[in-house]
Amino acid sequence: MTSSNSPTPIHYKDAGVDIDAGDALVERIKPLARKTLRDGVLAGIGGFGALFEVPKRYREPVLVSGTDGVGTKLKLAFEWNMHDHVGIDLVAMSVNDVLVQGAEPLFFLDYFACGKLDVDVAARVVGGIARGCELSGCALIGGETAEMPGMYPPGEYDLAGFAVGVVEKQRILTGQTVTPGDVVLGLASAGVHSNGFSLVRRCIERAAGHLPATLDGLPFREAIMAPTRLYVRSVLAALEQHPIKALAHITGGGLIENIPRVLPDGTAAALKLGSWPRSELFAWLQATAAIDDHEMNRTFNNGIGMVVVVAPEAAAACTATLEQQGERVYEIGSIVERGEGPAVVLR
Repeated sequence: MTSSNSPTPIHYKDAGVDIDAGDALVERIKPLARKTLRDGVLAGIGGFGALFEVPKRYREPVLVSGTDGVGTKLKLAFEWNMHDHVGIDLVAMSVNDVLVQGAEPLFFLDYFACGKLDVDVAARVVGGIARGCELSGCALIGGETAEMPGMYPPGEYDLAGFAVGVVEKQRILTGQTVTPGDVVLGLASAGVHSNGFSLVRRCIERAAGHLPATLDGLPFREAIMAPTRLYVRSVLAALEQHPIKALAHITGGGLIENIPRVLPDGTAAALKLGSWPRSELFAWLQATAAIDDHEMNRTFNNGIGMVVVVAPEAAAACTATLEQQGERVYEIGSIVERGEGPAVVLR
């Protein structure tokens, strides 16, 4: 019998954690995850650990891992109630990175953290994650939903993602075979993707009351929040057919900071300004921020989301394959001897 002086019981839900809501989210997630299943999945959503068997067609498999988040783009997702595509961003940021080593993404795990779980919002976010995995041929094999009262403001959450891919040891892309004379191809981005949003948000604040109604034919908010393009299927198809020497995913740091990461010592990329189209979105950002071309190209992808380096004799055929796979491809420059100059030259 409980004494009249005993404290009132405090249940987990009273402390701000709703186990029933978490269970309801898992049930909403399960059919989404099932759509991403692929060969190799032995055990996925629901267990303490997810099991995956490396496909037997690999003779000397090397695992390649990547992790990332969505960054301050989430602040606009909260403000504008646009949660459906940030999950695609989350997947793309990791699988595109894994792809740069020549790897096929195998599986993905997500981490969703919030102060109070809103099942409908979380399901929209995870729906985007599942869609990104499906488009990448990558299994959504597990994840974590953390409800932590007091850690996040109401209506906000954070996301992290983790991808694992595989590549034959002899086919790992290191960029060490890149030589002067090689061609630099650029694959069009879908917009800002998931980098530079601290500056994007400042631009929106600066232009408050005078925002354009549309950019590149899309309503302003849709143009700003367009999800990161997934290059996995198209680039894997090109890798199967052509001797690609290097790939660079153009994320934080833009063209200027990311291309040098895959170039050998003594080489540089000479990029020709104007060799790819200038979108209304990036023109608006540059004009509003009042920054020069150099700053623009080391802050944003500026219209190029993936760079492909090939020998000149392979450039036309590689371009044709990528275009057949739905990419917009531009010859944006060439590899030159570096000398004492920077690793990326804008001409």
